[in-house]
This record gives sequence, C-alpha cells and structure tokens, in this order.
Amino acid sequence: MRTDSPSLDSAEAVADAILYEGYLLYPYRRSSGKNRVRWQFGVLVPPAWGAAHGLVDSGVAGSAESPWQRTECLVEAQDAAIVRVRLRFLQLQRRVTESRTADGGYRPVDRIEVGGRTELSFDEAVPREHEVAASVGDLRRGRRLDVRVPGGEDVEALVDDRGGPVGRVVRRRWPLSASVTVSAAPAEAPFRLLRLGIRVENTDDATPPDSPRDEALPRCLLAAHTLVTVDRGRFLSLLDPPEWAVAAARECRNVHTFPVLAGEPGTADVLLSSPIILYDHPKIAPESPGDLHDATEIDEILSLRTLTLSDAEKREARATDPRAAAILDRVDTMPPEVLERLHGAIRTLAPVRPDGAAEPDPDRPWWEPGADAGITPETDTVLVTGTLLARGSRVRLRPRRRGTDAHDMFLAGRTARVEQVLLDVDGTRFLAVTVDDDPGAELHQWYGRLRHFRPEEVEPLTGEVSAP
Repeated sequence: MRTDSPSLDSAEAVADAILYEGYLLYPYRRSSGKNRVRWQFGVLVPPAWGAAHGLVDSGVAGSAESPWQRTECLVEAQDAAIVRVRLRFLQLQRRVTESRTADGGYRPVDRIEVGGRTELSFDEAVPREHEVAASVGDLRRGRRLDVRVPGGEDVEALVDDRGGPVGRVVRRRWPLSASVTVSAAPAEAPFRLLRLGIRVENTDDATPPDSPRDEALPRCLLAAHTLVTVDRGRFLSLLDPPEWAVAAARECRNVHTFPVLAGEPGTADVLLSSPIILYDHPKIAPESPGDLHDATEIDEILSLRTLTLSDAEKREARATDPRAAAILDRVDTMPPEVLERLHGAIRTLAPVRPDGAAEPDPDRPWWEPGADAGITPETDTVLVTGTLLARGSRVRLRPRRRGTDAHDMFLAGRTARVEQVLLDVDGTRFLAVTVDDDPGAELHQWYGRLRHFRPEEVEPLTGEVSAP
C-alpha cells in the first residue's frame, strides 16, 4: 500500500488510534479495575471457542466479540483498478516476570524489584499488518489471503547493581491464523457501481472451546480493522451516498465493523472499516500531543489527571507498560503552551444572523466529542410542523442522513418521549428524548443522559402525550 499519500497518512493516524483504543486506560496502572478486563473492540475469537460461548450474533457493535467481521462498501472503478486491503490488528504478548531460584532455575512471580525499578507481569500487544492486492476484475472471482502469524518468545535478563542475575522478563506470543476474503460484484444502480465485500475470520483450531477468555485471548485478533485503497476509482459514503446510490448503500451489510471515507476531506480513494463507529473523514485533533489510548476522552482532562498521580502511582504505571511510561514522560515534560492549546479550539466561524444568533451549519454535527455543547436550561415548547411539542409529547425519530451522530441513525423510525426542550448558545432548540422500549430509559432519565435531536429530525405523533 502506497505511503506517499497525505490522505493515507491521515487515515493511518486514525487507524492507529483505533488499534490502541482502550489498550490501557487512566490511571494506567495494572491495579486499576478498568485495566483488568482488557481488549474491548474488534476482538476476533477462535470459531469453536466463540460457538461454545454463544458469540455468533450478527450485530453492528464492534465491542461484541465474534469469530469474524464483514465489511461491504460501494466503489466506482474499472476492472483494471487495483484495490488494496490492509488487515491490521494486535497480537497479544504475555509478559511474565520470573525470579531466579537458588538452583539456577526460574519461577514465575508477580513482580520483581531491581535496580531501582519495578517489573510487573502484564499483557502487552504487538501490531501486525497483512495486505492483499488485486485488480477489480480479479476480485469479481474473489481473492483469499491466509494469514499466519508465528508465536515466539523473547527473554530479557534482570541483573542487580553488581551485575548478578536476579530474574528475567519473558514475553511469549502464540501463533495466530486468519483469513481475508475480498470480492466485488455489481450493485443495483443506474451507473456502473460495485459492491466490495471484505470478510476477516479467525481460523484458529487449537484453542479448547471450554477454555476461559484469558486463555483464549492469545489466539485472538485484537482491535481488528481494515484500511482499503483504490487507484483510478473512488469509494462512496454509506453515511451520505449520492441520491442515485442510496438504495445500493442500504443493501450493504456490515457486521462488527463499519466503513467510512478516510483521509483528507474531499478525497474518496481511502476507506477505513472500523469496529468503532466513526464519521466520514475522521481525524486526530491537531492539538493532541500523543496517544492516551482513549480517543473518546479529552486530552486536557486526561493530562491534568495524570499530573495528579502520586509518585507511588506513577511508579506502578511505569512498571505496568512501556506505553504508560511514555504517557507519563510526555505529560510530566509538557510545556505550558502545549497544555494551553488543549484547553479549546475554534474550528470554524459561522456567519451571524441579524438577531445575533449564529447561522447553523447543516453539514456540521451540533455536538463534537471534546467540545462544549453549550446547552442552556430548557425552554417550554417548540413548534414542529404545526404541532406544539413539550415535555411528555410523543415523537417518531427521523435523524438526518448528513451531519448527525452516526449512532442516531440506528434509531430512525423509533418512537420516543420528549423529556426537555433545550436552547443552545446559538439560539437553536433541541429536543431531549428517551427512546421507547429502551430498558435503560429510567436510568438515563435519572442521570440526565438523554438523546438530542433537532426539531426537524422528529415527527410529532399528534395527540399522544406520555405521563412523566
């Protein structure tokens, strides 16, 4: 896959964030509860083990573990065009500290203190990439790549201040096997259009079906996703397809992963199929000084929290993982001007209407991760297609296909109850709702964690009012 494309460089930066999403979470210590159950996204398990544990659903959510994932997307290209599919994932590496025994052997221990530092037993991961390339014409007949990743063992000796052996750190990896199947077939459309299918499957047959998850993880593909490019062609957005391709986009079936246009805005030759739902052309905030393994958080908050860790906590974090040590080093030495840049940034300036409110941008979501939504206390009512909506009103959800939260698209057609009518700093009203048949609705109401829609994204159910 070519590496001289700015668009591809941008896509790879986002793909790297996905690869290590949740790898290690604040406070970056092994003893932290959130770092005891790991590997949450894009986990492809051995098929027999998955079947034994009931992991055979076909939902979209990437956090669901499964033996396989499937991507379907739309591409405009001639038969001579080359499609490159790069499979990226992590291979688990089990790090075990071993103490030297009196007879010169070694035995596993939880930790070793040596040379002023601590070594802990912990799981790490090694990034892996495998690529399949073929012309569109060849893909009409299908192409399969069998992936084999060998196991291995690395040993690091631990010595005291006098050079005497006190123990060692052993890093072990288990063999992985998988397959990538790529195909292309005509899509129903008035113009030449192809449906590209990519299936990634764990083909391991060495894992006992009744083994616990911790023992199965070394044979899993972790954070699995694909990065796809096409030369002399273009991909179509599934979130905002052209009108003539809407029906074809609806026919695409994506399981445990979802493809979005990647790279620089305005380009369409790079696609990222991720176990985490994204918008088209996602990008890393330019102010971010480095990975914190939690792209849903705010860099400033995590950096400030990291600065508050005690010396003992930092010592444990450094012993937990080299990536945790790198975060501490970066935060501890971060210049004030870099930290200040994390406080906030204005991406665009919108024109101002005569009444003083900013003109809404139809292409921009009203809320972005890491940004202040600016919602003020609720107002009383809002008029929608001649119907006055207030708390308790019933609506049917019709989220926009463009410029909306990707997760809201799964709620299209569902009915809901209006909990609040809110006003933002730009003078725009929003409806805060709870979705019918949501088993967590009461909990969301109690926490105030509601779903927000613009008035034009709901259809009033005339005459229907729910009691509080």
